[in-house]
Amino acid sequence: MAELNIPSSDACELDFLSLGALVHRLDPGVIPFRRATSFDVHVSGGEYNVAANLASCFDQRTGIATAMVNNGIGELVQSRVREMGVRPFYKHFEHDGVRGPNIATVYSDRGQGVRPPIVFYNRANEAGGMLKPGDFDWKQIFSAGVRWFHSGGIFAALSETTADVVVEAMQAAKASGAVTSFDLNYRAKLWDTIGGLKRGQEMIGRIAKHVDCMIGNEEDLQKGLGVQGQDVESRSKLDPEAFFGMIEQAVEKFPNIKLVATTLREVHSTNRHSWAAVLWYNGQRYVSPTIELDVIDRIGGGDGFCSGLIYSLLDGRAPEQALRLGWAHGALLTTFPGDVSMARLPEVEALAAGGSARVQR
Repeated sequence: MAELNIPSSDACELDFLSLGALVHRLDPGVIPFRRATSFDVHVSGGEYNVAANLASCFDQRTGIATAMVNNGIGELVQSRVREMGVRPFYKHFEHDGVRGPNIATVYSDRGQGVRPPIVFYNRANEAGGMLKPGDFDWKQIFSAGVRWFHSGGIFAALSETTADVVVEAMQAAKASGAVTSFDLNYRAKLWDTIGGLKRGQEMIGRIAKHVDCMIGNEEDLQKGLGVQGQDVESRSKLDPEAFFGMIEQAVEKFPNIKLVATTLREVHSTNRHSWAAVLWYNGQRYVSPTIELDVIDRIGGGDGFCSGLIYSLLDGRAPEQALRLGWAHGALLTTFPGDVSMARLPEVEALAAGGSARVQR
């Protein structure tokens, strides 16, 4: 099998570019929404989070291709994107003042202890779902040089057209020489609105043909790629064998895939998780340590893992170290409120090397 062939940073304007929908998340903290009187606003999106983390924590030159609405919420979102240091490539939509198009809203309280977090959405008339092939000039975007391109399954499932946008972008990325990655993030409720499991597997299959690096757990591989799985319910959620047992099938079906990775999480309570991660790269298996997390906000942990892993590979680090940095960054991200990183690289490296929570003086 071939190694990843990542373009040199000297030949590229961007280290990383992602394609996906931006959302704003309303967060009342530990207060349920039915009793909330105020909330924080987090700008998020699975693909965007990876770009923001890479820029903020890892000092990479990143970009996001996405839909933007010309209203006050859109202005708020654009401000946060600038603050994180991410270069935008926007397809603008005019809001009609009443119904949209909209920046989607995510409502999410954090829960506490035995009370789980609650997440619900308003994705009605979402501008991100209105994106279609031809909305971005991919040839021009990639002509300046992009080392790594990334997208994900939630964006692909937003509408009848968004998966086609991902395919179009992946083809342009591969033509330009960029490494490509895709976070499966299979969401049955989204795919059910546009054709269900059969449609989801058809469209993800078209995307997967252009993917070098696949992010996804056992369920994602089973439902997204149509790979036959083991009885994962009877196994520990921290057992990597259920994951590794499916990789050969996935790679046989899509021989272009060189890397597959995922996090392993066992939830003991809302604020107490066991956390690990696994990586299959070029035929070799790697498993992180398991750490016990005291969680403030679990949302974004998987994107934190993904960004730490990608940074390490962009930086030329060995696969085992890449897994450890991704694992450590994902763990740290759960200790911050919000969806994107507030960590710095030395903190990530210290935890990856076995650092402790002793006071830093």
